[in-house]
Amino acid sequence: MVDKDLLKELKEKFEAGPENANPDDILKVYELFKQISEENEELKETMEDMDIRVQMNIMDIDKKFWVAVSEGVFNYGEGEIENASFTFSTTKDVGSSLLYGQIDATSAYMAGDITVEGNLQDAMAFQEIIELCTEAFEDLTEYL
Repeated sequence: MVDKDLLKELKEKFEAGPENANPDDILKVYELFKQISEENEELKETMEDMDIRVQMNIMDIDKKFWVAVSEGVFNYGEGEIENASFTFSTTKDVGSSLLYGQIDATSAYMAGDITVEGNLQDAMAFQEIIELCTEAFEDLTEYL
């Protein structure tokens, strides 16, 4: 079940905007996305046949996070992941804006604000997962 307190906390953070983001908020967002992925049938179906390992590097503050989607399960953590499908690198400001839905990953990539090394198909599939999680988050917080 999705933690209502976490939903409320993240709704407030999203409303405050990415300029007020704390780098560790990403772990809270990914915890929420994990919870959503356990309940949302469309997301479960989308993730079912995926095997994606994402390494995220926030270069200007030397923070690293990872996400793994395998057999319909969404996991995450701080640090490095072995055998990443792709590595995504950016700055804190751009990463926060992406996380808070203020900018689009494809646009940021085309503008050179993020770099992606590795399997671009997996990067696009991962973007789809994040978009589905974000939509579910918005639906869940609509009446909070």
